[in-house]
Amino acid sequence: MGRDSARTATLALDRRRAVPEGYRATPMNPINGQTSPVDSGSARLNLCAVCLSTLCLLHCIALPVLITVLPVAAQAAENELVHRALVLAAVPVSLRVVWKTLPLDGNRLFVGAALGGLGLLLLAAFVEAVSQYEQPITVAGGTLLGSAHLWHWMRRCGSSGTHGIPVEPEET
Repeated sequence: MGRDSARTATLALDRRRAVPEGYRATPMNPINGQTSPVDSGSARLNLCAVCLSTLCLLHCIALPVLITVLPVAAQAAENELVHRALVLAAVPVSLRVVWKTLPLDGNRLFVGAALGGLGLLLLAAFVEAVSQYEQPITVAGGTLLGSAHLWHWMRRCGSSGTHGIPVEPEET
């Protein structure tokens, strides 16, 4: 078999798999004209049965584990060291993001909200004088900090076309 005949055979195979003009390749309208095994009604019912069985299995496994873990989680939630450790973990991460975005224009809202949220979290975790209001201050600080990071991520993601990678501002 010569080189030209092999190339001709490959092109013929590619043409058979090519989508004809005006058609789209979907599970109901595959490229090669054959039906997919998922197209039949019984296959869909089998797929639904598998999904339901998997959900049942996850429920049966997760519920006992969740019931045994909840008392431990409740004790950890009341422990001051856990709150302080979480705040101390959030501070360097948030400050790193703030530091990397400082040269960018239009980030005053993000920087202010992030630093304000961090300040509220630090206040609630480390200042005993506000211990009576610790929970609402923590919720406010966490919401402010989380919202700032989410807004910043969505703004960067939307302007760059890539997923969450900061870019330099556009030149005008």
